[in-house]
Amino acid sequence: VIQLDGKAAPQTVTNFKRLAEDRFFNRTTFHRVIPHFIIQGGDPLSKDDERDVHGEGGPGYVIKPEISRKHKRGAVAAARLPDDVNPLRYSNGSQFYICVVDAPSLDGKNTVFGQVIQGMEVVDKIAVLPRDDNANPLRPLRMDVKVMSRDEWEKK
Repeated sequence: VIQLDGKAAPQTVTNFKRLAEDRFFNRTTFHRVIPHFIIQGGDPLSKDDERDVHGEGGPGYVIKPEISRKHKRGAVAAARLPDDVNPLRYSNGSQFYICVVDAPSLDGKNTVFGQVIQGMEVVDKIAVLPRDDNANPLRPLRMDVKVMSRDEWEKK
């Protein structure tokens, strides 16, 4: 369960919610898993079996950076291309990652737009899955994303 931070990253949160409501993320995978660092997903290309392109896709647009929050354990942040090709630090329109540990090396570089508030044990299990040389889990781990208000969640 992720709590989104619309104050720190309003554009990023609005975009994430819209994609989730449109079921954009459904059947995408966590295509990049780095133990003791992050798990990354949200690439529409990961819906296909051609693993060589996983991590290269998005919705066809980028988002202005909204960099303010720290990368603490459980932080959810927008992925992006490196500074050498993306000096303005625009975020990928759909790919995101979850920090498995505190990651201060990412502070000031990427937009953190949420925090895992329940289920970090699941993130920890994903982070240690067997993976190939591209950090892609050997067995595809597909996700479904649903947006719920706090009231809806508390009634559940």
